[in-house]
Amino acid sequence: MGRIRARRQGLPNAKALIICSESLIHPQCVNKLPFPSARSGRATLLTRLQIGTEHRLIPDRQRISLIAVVIPTYRARSSILSVLAQIGPEVDKIFVIDDCCPEKTGSLVEEKCTDPRVTVINNPTNQGVGGATLRGYQAAAQHGATVIVKIDADGQMDPTLISDFVKPILSGRADYTKGNRFFNAASLAPMPPIRIFGNAILSLMTKFSTGYWNIFDPSNGYTAIHSSLIPLLPANRIAKRFFFETDILYYLGLLRAVVLDIPIMAHYGDEESNLKIKSILIPFLGAHFARFWRRVALQYFLRDFSFASLCIAVGMPLFLFGLLYGGSNWIVHAIAGTETPTGTIMLATASLLLGIQFLLSFFSADIATVPRHPLHTLLSHHILGAVASCVGIRVARSPV
Repeated sequence: MGRIRARRQGLPNAKALIICSESLIHPQCVNKLPFPSARSGRATLLTRLQIGTEHRLIPDRQRISLIAVVIPTYRARSSILSVLAQIGPEVDKIFVIDDCCPEKTGSLVEEKCTDPRVTVINNPTNQGVGGATLRGYQAAAQHGATVIVKIDADGQMDPTLISDFVKPILSGRADYTKGNRFFNAASLAPMPPIRIFGNAILSLMTKFSTGYWNIFDPSNGYTAIHSSLIPLLPANRIAKRFFFETDILYYLGLLRAVVLDIPIMAHYGDEESNLKIKSILIPFLGAHFARFWRRVALQYFLRDFSFASLCIAVGMPLFLFGLLYGGSNWIVHAIAGTETPTGTIMLATASLLLGIQFLLSFFSADIATVPRHPLHTLLSHHILGAVASCVGIRVARSPV
């Protein structure tokens, strides 16, 4: 950690915080600060600041990044209070979204939880995990949150890892972070085999449909997002139920937002998941197929035309022609009991091989174009404000 140097400025009626270059101020360093006022109060705020290139004191209301947590809840009466109790002081606001829960989980939180940061929002009808999360996003953004973390109410996600999800966003490395339970094979031991297989298949399909070839475990619901992206997401189009986590990745991909995986451990208790791999695999396959072609059309033909566009424009027709022409001729001659002409075989084979080569080149180029530059650091705050005003959201200024 770099040496801390600071000087006082005229900051009447404002708290003063220290910024040091190249690293975040660790909470253990707070007691070493050169003046008592910085050591008092909410010292944890220091860990939330994006680092500048100068050593200076600035008003906290200009630099403080507010962190909000959104917890959609449905049939989580037995675990919600435990989850809330584990959320640390680095979080400023907590929104519990009771998604028309038959167990009245929201009422339980209002009665039993004394944490002043907690606000309960009740959905009059069940909106699904996506609908509840999006409503929490809206509330957190209107509250002025800079980063919004979403965790589930079933106790499978460790709230003490919230800072791990927030730091890459505040440091300007990502727009959106998500958990990945597959980084350590040993941690997968308690996970049912059918879920491991299903997640592997869903992850592969998600890579195709979203263009995020660098991520895994797309159905993981432990996420964090920069609030400036909220008004840019089409809330009315995003899937509201089990496809929500994957669909939001799809729309983030269209925005060219940077997504980063955060390694987490898998935790499973006595709770039963409502997600059944067998029942959602076929619907998910169709949804991924449709989103893949829509992404290709938007990214490679509407917004831009590149080498990848040429590869898929040439490769797909060649591949389909070789497959259909060769297959149909094989069937016709097999029924007739005659040999397929050599020219027909060569034409079909050449078309297939060329088509496959062009398609491989397309996917190679697609993998190379994974977003690298965080969107929230590139967009003008005035543009974000104009977009947000249309949907009634207050966009927090990025500390970057």
